[in-house]
Amino acid sequence: MADFERGRKIDDEVGRKQSWDTDDVDNDDEGYEVVKDEQTEGAAHDNAADDTVQEEHPDSRGTAARRKKQYAVSTRWERDEAEGRVEQDVNTYFCCCARRVGNMFFLVEQGDGSPIVVAGPCWPFCMGVTVPLIIGISSLVCAFIIFNPNSGLPSWVAAIYIPVLLFVLGALFMVSCRDPGMMERVTDEEAGEGGWFWNEQVGSYRPPKALYCRECGVLVQEYDHLCPWTGTGIGKGNMLAFKVFVVGVNVLCYLSLILVVIVLLSGLVQ
Repeated sequence: MADFERGRKIDDEVGRKQSWDTDDVDNDDEGYEVVKDEQTEGAAHDNAADDTVQEEHPDSRGTAARRKKQYAVSTRWERDEAEGRVEQDVNTYFCCCARRVGNMFFLVEQGDGSPIVVAGPCWPFCMGVTVPLIIGISSLVCAFIIFNPNSGLPSWVAAIYIPVLLFVLGALFMVSCRDPGMMERVTDEEAGEGGWFWNEQVGSYRPPKALYCRECGVLVQEYDHLCPWTGTGIGKGNMLAFKVFVVGVNVLCYLSLILVVIVLLSGLVQ
């Protein structure tokens, strides 16, 4: 009987020990699951943080693509603009919606700041003198000579004169509203070693054929001259259009004179 009681106590002790071991294993499993869940939540939080950083800070290539070009403009004008000392003139009211770069006005531009339609510093003279002269004189020729039934001119004259007039106006637009060749600012000293020259007025290196236009307030590649009749500077960007305009306006002028002389002579003969 004593042996039976002693064996029973031993079995109870063994059962309690196994129960304790099982509880320890369960607690370890629960602890492992909690740690695993915390690690999973931490990883998810880190991924979300990375996504947020990527959204707030795009890659450098995207940032560079959206950065606007920095043109070599007059440092004095930049200083006056920063201090709010830019003079109020006619451009302030008529070009208020345009971005001003020196004395050039970007009416329409690309995402990187390259101008598509730009007005030069002498655009009021072009719009107030050049355009009215071309349209006014041509309108007088059309009204009193070409479309006058008493002039005796054939109808095909109008088919030549009107396209020439439209061609001249189109060429004038291509000269006046096109980038003359404005250059970006270059401050890298390696440019000076490559044959470029430092220009103090714009604080930039320039190639040999580029010059600073005082009226435009910018550095123009292959700058030739300022043409008030077209309202802007003439450089590499609009030189071809300028030559076409000069030829076209001369053709229009001589054609108008010829028609006037023909009508006058025919009136004298009659």
